Amino acid sequence: MTFSFQAAVAERGFDVAFSVGSAETVAVMGPNGAGKSTLFSVIAGLLRPDSGRAELNGRTLFHVGDGRNQWTPPHRRGTALLAQEPLLFPHLNAADNVAFGPRSAGAPRPVARARALQWLAQVEAEGLAARRPGELSGGQAQRVAVARALAADPGLLLLDEPMAALDIHSAPLLRRLLKHVLADRPALIITHDVLDALMLADRVVILENGGIAEEGPTRQVLQRPRSAFAAGLAGLNFVPGTLAGDGILTSRGRHIAGHCEDPIPPGQAAVAVFPPSSVSVFLTDAHGSPRNSFEVAITDLEPHGDFIRVRAGSLAADITPAASADLGLVPGLPVHFVVKATAVSVYPL
Repeated sequence: MTFSFQAAVAERGFDVAFSVGSAETVAVMGPNGAGKSTLFSVIAGLLRPDSGRAELNGRTLFHVGDGRNQWTPPHRRGTALLAQEPLLFPHLNAADNVAFGPRSAGAPRPVARARALQWLAQVEAEGLAARRPGELSGGQAQRVAVARALAADPGLLLLDEPMAALDIHSAPLLRRLLKHVLADRPALIITHDVLDALMLADRVVILENGGIAEEGPTRQVLQRPRSAFAAGLAGLNFVPGTLAGDGILTSRGRHIAGHCEDPIPPGQAAVAVFPPSSVSVFLTDAHGSPRNSFEVAITDLEPHGDFIRVRAGSLAADITPAASADLGLVPGLPVHFVVKATAVSVYPL
């Protein structure tokens, strides 16, 4: 493994351990306050944990607690952090910004400049070499920032929501460039955008309440989520419970029928997952053994592509605007969400 990490910060309720392979990009996702910023701060050397250890390419970045106090300062860690804002030096042009890392590492000026121009070309910004940050658009500046981070030849690249400050035209270009430059190098990317995870990440780590709620290959996590947050990212309804017969039994005693791909022992923690598109909305209960019916109150209505997403607490249904108008749906209205058992996937937690 290229990078291994374990650290605990008691004051923040943070306790996380994971690793990153030599050519792996891992997306770190989770709700606000889950511990994502704490994770990056500890890795970058900006926050000292109460205990833990991290190694990068066989070199110890820190080993603290239990009488140990080994701590490598940020500038000697071999990591590079790309933040939401480019944070370029305003008095330097793009080429000199990118050359700053190699120069700081002792590279001669001609060598540093050649490396800077090489990386500017890699991010399709070679024509911006002579411009200062004030002359760059947001997307251009972020591309230069990517080149600057990579020119330092980091052992681990940390990307903190790099597309968050970009407009809808600049973000796709940067996403495409990152997919190219991240190939065959270890990287961690904090993101709230499921598209970033799908396009850039080999694996996803979901943080909740300072710990890892689930992790695994990106598509596996989004297709078979085992946390409510991951299900929300994938746009799926997520109902936890215990296996009972042909479905699950929730904590409120409701039975939800579904289908299991693999045998699950009765009583084991399991989850029922189904897409909003499989849910029908009725004003009265719809009976029938193959169907699950949930009596709910509408909490919100919002556009969702060509449909209206009807939210009722943690559940959602997608229906046409015409159907919503015919039913007279408004927040607060009691309705029944109905979904066929064949549309419900049940699998263990």
